[in-house]
Amino acid sequence: MDEFDSWGRLVRRPRRAISPDDYEDRIGSIEPMAFLPFGNGLSYGDSCHNDLGMLIESRRHSRILAFGPGTGLISCEAGVSLRDVLLRAIPHRFFLPVTPGTGFVTVGGAVANDVHGRNQHARGTFGNHVERLTLLRSNGERLVCSLDENAELFAATIGGMGLTGLILDVDLRLMKVPSPHVQRHAMRFDNLDHYFALVDRAEEEHEYSVAWIDQLATGQRQGRGMLLAADHADASCELNDIPKEPKLSVPFSPSFNLFNTATLKALNEYRFRREKPGETVSTVNWTSYFHPLDWISGWNRLYGPEGICQHQSVYPAESAPEITARLMEIARRAGHASFLTVLQRFGDIASRGLLSFTRPGFSLTLDFGNQGEATTKLLDTLDRTVVDAGGAVNPSRDARMRPAVFEASFPSWEKLEALRDPAMVSDFWRRTALALR
Repeated sequence: MDEFDSWGRLVRRPRRAISPDDYEDRIGSIEPMAFLPFGNGLSYGDSCHNDLGMLIESRRHSRILAFGPGTGLISCEAGVSLRDVLLRAIPHRFFLPVTPGTGFVTVGGAVANDVHGRNQHARGTFGNHVERLTLLRSNGERLVCSLDENAELFAATIGGMGLTGLILDVDLRLMKVPSPHVQRHAMRFDNLDHYFALVDRAEEEHEYSVAWIDQLATGQRQGRGMLLAADHADASCELNDIPKEPKLSVPFSPSFNLFNTATLKALNEYRFRREKPGETVSTVNWTSYFHPLDWISGWNRLYGPEGICQHQSVYPAESAPEITARLMEIARRAGHASFLTVLQRFGDIASRGLLSFTRPGFSLTLDFGNQGEATTKLLDTLDRTVVDAGGAVNPSRDARMRPAVFEASFPSWEKLEALRDPAMVSDFWRRTALALR
C-alpha cells in the first residue's frame, strides 16, 4: 500500500486515513496529536505523515465552489489540485499567481507549505494571494481566517504544515494573463560567475526566472547551466490552451537508482548542449515550462527502491556565490549526483506565513538517490553549511533535519506551537519542534 507515501518514498508502510467527513464526525472525542491532513503526498519527507496517528485525506473533498471570470477570485475545497484550478481558469485568461514545479499539489497543500514559484521575486509566495480560508479546529470551531479575521491563525496556517487544523476551503485571487503560455528566454551560462552576472537583468526584465545547474561540472565549468526566464505570451499565441494528459508512466521502481553519477554526467552534457550558446527565445506550452515532469507519472520511482532525499536551502545574497559552489562541491565529494539542481533568487516580498520558508537571498535545491547513512551524513553537512551562513532549510523537503537546524531556520516556531491544533501533529514536528520543548 503506497498511496500515502511521501514523494521521497523513504519510509514506505501502510498508513491509516479517514475522510474529512469522518474526521468531523469524530469531533468531541479526538485524542491529542492523533491526526494530520494529507493532500497528494508531494512533500519529500515526513512533514505529511503522522505514523503514530491517522491521516485526514483532504483530496476526497475536491470541488471548485465558485469562480468569478470577471474578478479572478476562485473558491475551492482544499483537496482541489492546482492543475484543476488552472483548467478552470485558463479559458477565461486567468492563471495561478504562484505555481510550484508540479500541478498536482492540492490547494490545501499549497497553503500549508506556502509554496513558491519561478516568480517569487515578482509575486511572493502562494499565501500572498489567499484572500481567506475556512479552518476546522478539533474543538468543533469552523473559523474564517484572513488578514482581517483571525489574523494570527491565518498567518500560522500559511506555511503551518497542516498543524493548525483542517483547511476546508480557500478563496484565491488569480492573475489575469494574455495567454497561459510563455515566451521563454534560455540563457546558457558557462559557470557560476556567469550566472550571477546574468540573474539581475533576468529578474528585472522578466516575470519568471529559474536556473538549472550541472552539479557535476568541475573546474572552470563549475556551476554551468541554463537560466530560464519567461513572461506570458501575448494574446496572439496559437498554442492549445488545454494540455494533454501525462503520456508516460513509471509503474514500478527499478532495483537501483537510474540517476547515478555515470548516467547524470551524460544527461547533463546533453541538457547543456541542446541549448545554443547565448540567449534563445521561443514560445512554449505552459505545462512544459511550469510543470515539466508532470507528463511522466511516477517519475520519482526512477531513483530506485531506497527513495529520494531532497535538500532545499536559502542563504544570504552576499555569500551566495561562495555558498552555492561549496554546497555542490560537498555533494560531489560525498559521491552524490543531483538530477534536479535548481538555483533561484528570492526577492524581498514578505511572506504572510509565520513559518514560511522563503526570505531574501538565493535558494539551491539538490536531490539524491538515498544511499542510507552516507546520504544522512551529507545532508547534515549541507545543513551546517547553510545555517552557519545565516540560511535556512526547507521542512517540506526534509526527512531527518536535526532540531537545532530547524530552530535556527525558523526561530518563530514556538508561536506556531502555541497555535497548533492539539489534535494535529506530524512526524516532522515530533522530531524537531517537540524535541526542543
